[in-house]
Amino acid sequence: MTRADRRSVLTGMGALGLMGCGDTSSISEIQVTPPGAWDVDLGHLEAANGGRIGLEAWGRNRASWRAHERFNYCSTFKTFLATATLERVQRGEEQLDRAIPITAADMVFHAPITQPAVGSTLTIEQLCKCTVEVSDNPAANILIRELGGIDAFRAWYRSIGDQSTTVDRLEPMMNRKDGDKDTITPSQAVLNLIAVFGSGAIAPRLEGPMLALLRRWMIDSPTGANRIKAGVPSGWTVAHKTGTGGTGQTNDIGVIQPPSGDPIHIAVYYEAPSDLSADRRDAVIAEATRLALQRLGRA
Repeated sequence: MTRADRRSVLTGMGALGLMGCGDTSSISEIQVTPPGAWDVDLGHLEAANGGRIGLEAWGRNRASWRAHERFNYCSTFKTFLATATLERVQRGEEQLDRAIPITAADMVFHAPITQPAVGSTLTIEQLCKCTVEVSDNPAANILIRELGGIDAFRAWYRSIGDQSTTVDRLEPMMNRKDGDKDTITPSQAVLNLIAVFGSGAIAPRLEGPMLALLRRWMIDSPTGANRIKAGVPSGWTVAHKTGTGGTGQTNDIGVIQPPSGDPIHIAVYYEAPSDLSADRRDAVIAEATRLALQRLGRA
């Protein structure tokens, strides 16, 4: 199915458990009415550890907690930045092998791949890969620049029907809490993941080779091994992107694929107390994931 075919998928949405109206190319126009929609109670996790957790998980049913509250997304946005870039490649507006000079002026905090490359070049593909896999911040800023800047990146969200996610600053400033700046809701994050990866009758925005690249980077990422990955049963595959801020933000979003059955799109955002240990923050994400899977009957 091509992206243009999404206008005619209403009759097939039962596979995702959705009811739709109008042009389904805009993911926000899908009415959120899966057969089962339940709260997953994470109040005890918040009481035991402090802070605020936001979760949305979609398989054939839906489980959520604070899913419509805003959270600072930190580096989880990098999945969507890579998607926006790969879409330009598949439209012929960008090339994976185009070399971009890397300069000292590009450098900001957390540059494991771009810092050693100063004075040389990295390709668009390499920049996407290190943005997603190891969350290289200068790489993300360069990709936003090559996309056309913050306004162009914000327009990409609007193009998929996401009218609520805010895009205001570059790395690393976007990780600082400042009202609604650079925030997303767990519910919208999951809708965006469904738009990117597809599910049931919803065709993915990325075509085969580009989708395979993004999925591989998200599966291969070494970050966040004790977050969503630690909350799923053995033998399940997790394609994910973490996000971490300096004042407690601990996030993870992605697509969980069981050995059989439908994928589960999930977003977990944790605004933790800044003095809570990193290990404990990760454990909260893992436990929230386990509880969501139990609520969906998939644990």
